[in-house]
Amino acid sequence: MSKLVAVLLGGRSPEREVSLVSGKKVVEALEGKGYAVAPVDPLDRDWIAQLQGIKPDVVFNALHGDWGEDGRVQGVLDYLGYAYTHSGVAASALAMDKQRAKAVLREAGILCPEGQLISRFDAARDHVMKPPYVAKPNAQGSSVGVVIVPEGANQPPAILGSEDWPYDDEVLIERFVPGRELTVAVMDDKPLTVTEIVPKTAFYDYDAKYSDGGSVHQLPADVPQAVFDQCMQEALKAHKVLGCRGLTRSDFRYDPESNSVWLLEINTQPGMTPTSLAPEQAAHCGIGFPELVAWMVENAACPN
Repeated sequence: MSKLVAVLLGGRSPEREVSLVSGKKVVEALEGKGYAVAPVDPLDRDWIAQLQGIKPDVVFNALHGDWGEDGRVQGVLDYLGYAYTHSGVAASALAMDKQRAKAVLREAGILCPEGQLISRFDAARDHVMKPPYVAKPNAQGSSVGVVIVPEGANQPPAILGSEDWPYDDEVLIERFVPGRELTVAVMDDKPLTVTEIVPKTAFYDYDAKYSDGGSVHQLPADVPQAVFDQCMQEALKAHKVLGCRGLTRSDFRYDPESNSVWLLEINTQPGMTPTSLAPEQAAHCGIGFPELVAWMVENAACPN
């Protein structure tokens, strides 16, 4: 008898639309592999009751953003006793907290941009570090809410002090690292390859990530072998140091002028469409999208 898989998709975060796309592709792939599949959207407040009614063998977590990859849903699934894909509570919560995750990664010897958490209202009044720098929510993904403050900017971004700012009142101000955008996916204990992302916008923002033609993916990346190897090694190290499991993706900046590689963040729940970065790397390594999601289901775990 095939496993019954509940796929969590959608949810309430600013990344809902991305999650719906990921979840739909996961459902299609799992059904194609012979699994019984039941989609569940936590936008509905009775989603826990839905899960308990379904009684799945495995939960595939295709949610993104807060209440998806920040440890809270993982805690609910632990309590209910369901095996689920991706990382557990502690790793998910830590990776989602960019500033604290980088503190841990620096202790492991990984180069990360320096930054500080500050009230967005203080950040809107005056520069807290010399431009160029990046201002962003500390616990969002997909470049949601990211603002680049360019060199020579007279004032901080007004949006930080605006009533229209939809995120937390605490923001991360971080030194801007120039250079090339690189990323590495890790499947448990194996880094897959290095992709260079060439955005067609000013930087690799939400539109560049999810709009058709918003960026070009070059894999394997055409970078010096030492840089390639460093990204592979540090993606695996970050995955292990934070206690992740399943599939993760680490994003880097390579600055050719200083010949340095900086880890920007680790994503415990990468986008899951066939053309998303992590599945794209898996395909490059000979692992098709249906095989990838089936592997994730078969490697799902519950600490109870």
